[in-house]
Amino acid sequence: MRILLIEDEAEMARLLASRMASEGFVVDRGPTLADALSAARRSAYELILLDRRLPDGDGLSLLPTLRGIQPGVRVIVLTALDALNERVSGLDAGADDYLVKPFEDEELLARIRACLRRPGAEAQPPVVVGGLTFDYASGEATAAGRSIALPRRELRLLEALIRRAGRVALREALFEAAYGDEAEVQTHALDTLVWRLRRRLQEARAGVTIHLVKGVGFALAEIEH
Repeated sequence: MRILLIEDEAEMARLLASRMASEGFVVDRGPTLADALSAARRSAYELILLDRRLPDGDGLSLLPTLRGIQPGVRVIVLTALDALNERVSGLDAGADDYLVKPFEDEELLARIRACLRRPGAEAQPPVVVGGLTFDYASGEATAAGRSIALPRRELRLLEALIRRAGRVALREALFEAAYGDEAEVQTHALDTLVWRLRRRLQEARAGVTIHLVKGVGFALAEIEH
């Protein structure tokens, strides 16, 4: 599942993104309201983590616009504003949850899971490219009705590619989707990971391949017969 994290404290954003990536989430990050708006218009998210005190304004001010762009998205507000009236105003503004800093990673993850379990969110339909089907809800890839067993990083990479099917996915975006902020991972590791995923898709007869776009990134595309 894909999460948008809007947090202007760089180190906190890095640590949170890494922790969520270790749980299997694909995390996009940005430090401003403008980044949040741009990302929400570009990609679909199951959940948005939104700070309040951002360089270009209060995160709550963006909630109506986010709901207009992605009506079913869940929003958890993350903030140091802990007064009762602030918590009430955040929930009344449309947040699904309101978490006060500082907090433990485990509590945030529990709240994310609780938010995603609640009824009412608009489920994203499975995506089909060639003979490959990817179900966002279950995180499962299938070909010809058979599940494709993928290691965690390859599954993250596939989700990042399939969200951009038919267009080029930048190397930087794919690297972050697959590895998050893991330390001591060489950038060329992405090429090896792409090679492994391409081979597994070929073995599964998924009818797709991954093209290298030199100097830019990779693209998932249907194999033309």
